[in-house]
Amino acid sequence: MSLCTVAELRAALGVGTLYPDATLQESCDAADAVLIPMLWAKKFFPVAHSKTTTSATLYFDELHTFNVGDSVVITNCGTAWNGTKTITLVTDYSITYTITAASATDKNALTPFGIVTGDTTTDWTLDSAIQEAALMIAVDIWQARQTTSSGGVAVDFQPSPWKMGNSLLAKVRGLIAHALDPRSMLG
Repeated sequence: MSLCTVAELRAALGVGTLYPDATLQESCDAADAVLIPMLWAKKFFPVAHSKTTTSATLYFDELHTFNVGDSVVITNCGTAWNGTKTITLVTDYSITYTITAASATDKNALTPFGIVTGDTTTDWTLDSAIQEAALMIAVDIWQARQTTSSGGVAVDFQPSPWKMGNSLLAKVRGLIAHALDPRSMLG
């Protein structure tokens, strides 16, 4: 479910039934794609992997909070490693789970890093500040699509052609400050 619904976006834009739901949903989905990765979640990024014929191991360069028995969703790690898996062994910097593989591999670097997501404990659709931030981003995305040459306004109130630049998220940072993942603020 989107953080911002089509009905909310339709009302905020005042477009009535002029545009089909699917068209408005694209802006809602884009707002989610911008906002959700910035929010705190049980998500870690393996930097390497290895496997035997019966198990796979993912290695991290930071401490993680996974436990034996946790079900995790693994993506961007390669066909043999991806999927929903149940952890069978945990160390400070790795997790291991059962697989069936034709051959074993040594430890290899993952470039770009993979993604291991644990259980979701927070429903961001119930957080009104997050919903408002998503709506504001969806409105900006919609308006940029409709009037591409209008640009935006910089902090010094000067016209700016970069309506979809780094200021897109900066406009809502105060609303989402309580939910920001500290790892998302690097760089």
